[in-house]
Amino acid sequence: MTSYGSDLIVILPELIVVAAACLVFVLDPLTPHSRKELLAWLSLGSLALCIGLTGGQISVLNLRLPAFSDLVVVDGYARFWKLLLYGVTGLTILMSLPYLKAEGLHLGEYYGFILLALSGMMVMVSGADLLTIYLGTELMSLSLYVMAGLKRASPRSLEASAKYFVLGAFSSGLLLYGISLLYGLTGSTRLSAIADALGTKGFDDPLLLIATILLTVGFGFKLAVVPFHMWTPDVYQGAPTAVTAFMAVASKAASFAAFLRVFVEGLGGLRADWSNLFVVLCVITLVLGNVVAIVQTNIKRMLAYSSIAHAGYALIGLVAAGRAAGESGGTSGIASVMLYLAFYAFMTLGAFAVIAMFRKGGLEGEDIDDYAGLAKRQPVAALMMLVFMVSLAGIPPTAGFLGKFYVFMAAVEAGLSWLAAVALIFAAVSAYYYMRVVMLMYMREPEAGVIDSPRLVTSPALSIVLACAVAGVILLGLYPNPVVSLALQSVLMLR
Repeated sequence: MTSYGSDLIVILPELIVVAAACLVFVLDPLTPHSRKELLAWLSLGSLALCIGLTGGQISVLNLRLPAFSDLVVVDGYARFWKLLLYGVTGLTILMSLPYLKAEGLHLGEYYGFILLALSGMMVMVSGADLLTIYLGTELMSLSLYVMAGLKRASPRSLEASAKYFVLGAFSSGLLLYGISLLYGLTGSTRLSAIADALGTKGFDDPLLLIATILLTVGFGFKLAVVPFHMWTPDVYQGAPTAVTAFMAVASKAASFAAFLRVFVEGLGGLRADWSNLFVVLCVITLVLGNVVAIVQTNIKRMLAYSSIAHAGYALIGLVAAGRAAGESGGTSGIASVMLYLAFYAFMTLGAFAVIAMFRKGGLEGEDIDDYAGLAKRQPVAALMMLVFMVSLAGIPPTAGFLGKFYVFMAAVEAGLSWLAAVALIFAAVSAYYYMRVVMLMYMREPEAGVIDSPRLVTSPALSIVLACAVAGVILLGLYPNPVVSLALQSVLMLR
């Protein structure tokens, strides 16, 4: 087989996803409104095929498959993230089936854009070259810009799409400028070549410092870390809830995966310098995300600021990896980020799935006060929301507790006990706004005389999503060993 043919086999999952997306776009005009769900099942079928291909290689974690002259690499690290992204995308598609119907959106292209966004994310996590990662980032972002504005009759949705596009284009320009500066300094955009050229050089070179800052700004926008978070509340609130869930989980996971690979593999020799930069971003992200979330009255905006705060918790692992002395410390720091985002995926998807069920006068019920008395009206939905809120707050024995535990332990091992203490304080602060939702559900009656009381839209697909999310939160909280072992072994491929 030719080298080109073997390269195509390496990226076969990406080709399957792109082909399925193109097929969805072709079939959409030919499919009647009543049969649009078939496009969703087509998308799920392509994901199942990709899970089989990628999952079949998990048993050989040290298998590293380069392609296209090392522009793309499929290793244990990339496989970990791809499996997570497949799962999140599949659950998002299932969540979207009843949601789009309830919203009156018969948009078959929606599933095509989800698959295109996924293909961009897959390129991001497998990219071994800055330009490859950039192309994956743009494919993901452009798809999300469109998806955020799919509720065309809603001015708020169109505003969210426009804001996301303008600010996203600006951040992409800064990211590309940082890549061009690194190319000028090292003569290459491949991460391995950049690492060799820079060695252990510090920030004495002002161009290197500027390039690192620009890369941080570009990725920081995708991660929603302060002060690059300004788009997050408006976009989370304005976008369709299913899109918001996908954006909050899949986009953040893929961005962190690319961020880690760039700074650990490409700029690993500068870790003593960039860790100082990230510790500042980490602290201000924790502070602003948790404090501002307290005063929110819209639950999607509250979860938006919560998402900002969770980006701060995940950054702790990267800071610990930069400060750790020795191989094991760096490994535990990076693995803690991977575990945190894997656990975060289940609890966040579950919370947004419950929100997607709410309808008030035919529209989404997004006010936090709409949840008053939910335990009496819908006890099962209230119990599920309780599980997700408890996990997001980091209360044992849920997955959210273990996620915070691993990043805090990584910080302590790296000699950053003070950072773990700061994060612990703001984790306690976050319990206030999460438990506020629980209090409303279980301890307050809905307002008397309200005719337009919220109701729930249920379906078998949404029940599957909620069951998977609850199972993930509880089972990973009680028995995380398989995922922990997989993450620790996957990290070794980065070093």
